[in-house]
Amino acid sequence: MVWPSADLDSCELPLESDLHLFQIILLLQCLQWAWRDRPNFYAAGNLTIYYSPNQKKSEYFRGPDFFVVLGVEPHPRKSWVVWNENGQYPHVIIELLSPSTAEIDRGEKKQIYQDIFRIPNYFWFDPQGGEELAGFQLVNGRYEAIALNDRGWLWSEPLGLYLGCHEGRLRFFSAAGELLPTPEESALQAEAELARVQAEARSAEERWQLEQAKRQQLADKLRELGVDPDALG
Repeated sequence: MVWPSADLDSCELPLESDLHLFQIILLLQCLQWAWRDRPNFYAAGNLTIYYSPNQKKSEYFRGPDFFVVLGVEPHPRKSWVVWNENGQYPHVIIELLSPSTAEIDRGEKKQIYQDIFRIPNYFWFDPQGGEELAGFQLVNGRYEAIALNDRGWLWSEPLGLYLGCHEGRLRFFSAAGELLPTPEESALQAEAELARVQAEARSAEERWQLEQAKRQQLADKLRELGVDPDALG
C-alpha cells in the first residue's frame, strides 16, 4: 500500500533520557537562530525518515536524533518522506549515543547512511558525559573519519560549521571559532554589550565633566590673580 504524505506520521520511540531531549533542542535552537535569515534548509530531531523504494510506510525507515537538509523549503513536516522530497536525503545526520543504541549507531546506521542515504556528513556524540565525538565525511562513496582540530572540534563541510563539546554539550561553532548561541544566549550577549556601551558612555561623560570642572577651577584661580583666562587664547 502506498501511503500519501499527509498520513506519514513520525513513528519514533521516546528518547533515551532528558539529556537526549535537551541536546536535540539545543542543536535545533542554535542552528535555527544562526540561520534565521536562510530560507532554504530544514532541520529536525527524532523524526522518521521514510525511504522505501516502493513508497511504503512499513518498509525502510529510520529516525535520526538530528538531521539537516539543505536547499529545501523549511515548512513543518510530520516526517521526512524521501519520495515526496524529490529523492532528497539529509546532508548531515547526528546520532546521540546511549547504552541501548551505541552499537547500532556505530555500525548498522553508519552503513545505511553511507551506502543508502549517502549522507555527506555523519556524526555521533555521547550526551552522557560528552567524552565521545566522532564524525565522517563521504569520500568516493565511503566514509572517512574527520580529524579533530586543535580544539577537539570536527568540521562539517555542508554546514560550514564546527561541531564540538562545550560545557558537556554538543554545540556548533563558526569557521572563526565563535560559539553559535541560543536565542536566550544571544539576548544576554546583547544585554551585556548594551550595558558595556552604556557604562563606557557614562565613564566618558564623567571624564568630560571632571575635565570641565578642572578648567573652571583654573579659570577662577586666574581671575583671582587678575588674569583674564579668555584673553590667554
